[in-house]
Amino acid sequence: MPTMEQATMEDLLKMLDPAKVPAHVAIIMDGNGRWAKARGLDRSEGHVEGVSTVRRITEIASEAGVKCLTLYAFSTENWHRPQAEVDALMHLIGIAIERETPDLIKNNVRLTMIGDFARMPQEARRRLEGCFNATAHCTGLVLNLALSYSGRWDIVAAARQIAARCADGSMAAGDIDEQTFARYLSTASLPCDCPDPDLLIRTGGDKRVSNFLLWQIAYAEIDVTDKYWPDFSKEDFLRALIRFQGRERRFGLTSEQLLSN
Repeated sequence: MPTMEQATMEDLLKMLDPAKVPAHVAIIMDGNGRWAKARGLDRSEGHVEGVSTVRRITEIASEAGVKCLTLYAFSTENWHRPQAEVDALMHLIGIAIERETPDLIKNNVRLTMIGDFARMPQEARRRLEGCFNATAHCTGLVLNLALSYSGRWDIVAAARQIAARCADGSMAAGDIDEQTFARYLSTASLPCDCPDPDLLIRTGGDKRVSNFLLWQIAYAEIDVTDKYWPDFSKEDFLRALIRFQGRERRFGLTSEQLLSN
């Protein structure tokens, strides 16, 4: 059997244990700008190339049996980038989603979103809503875009909703536990009872979580690659899944406790 680095797509699919495929994979898609800069291109060219990567990773995630794929597409902090880049990104997101909608339907992929939808430009919102509605009947992979999203925003929004319920008497402070709190996070709206991410992948080499799904990734396995997002391949994704399957997930217990359960 070849090593993982030598393995072909067919080899990697054979190495993958279908019973241990992570149900929910989250990805911080980093490196579009650096990819473009290294080639003497405008940063926007990196974002355009990154859309192609989204397409191929969605395809292989579905083929591998992943149930939910959450992609960090635009953070609340990204609104502070140069206005020209923000405008180009918003236009690209709307156009790309509309263009990909027929293929999403063909592949039974449902598109959803978490984030501050009200901050999105009207044209991008219109195109996104069209795809949400057009794919709502799909029962395969859930492709969840984190747009205008941050983990702290998510937690604060949940806290505000709970505080309002406590203030109007429909909830008591003693009713609040981890399960209750999680029901007010944006990910609670995802279809198919999508669990918290099992695996967090970050491209681009930086070893930080960048305010992404801070509550939800509490026990996610983390896989960081130096490859920029536009260079991230289907084979790279499968290798991350195989590495995930080789990890012991203890959730605070000891190895001996796991063996005895």
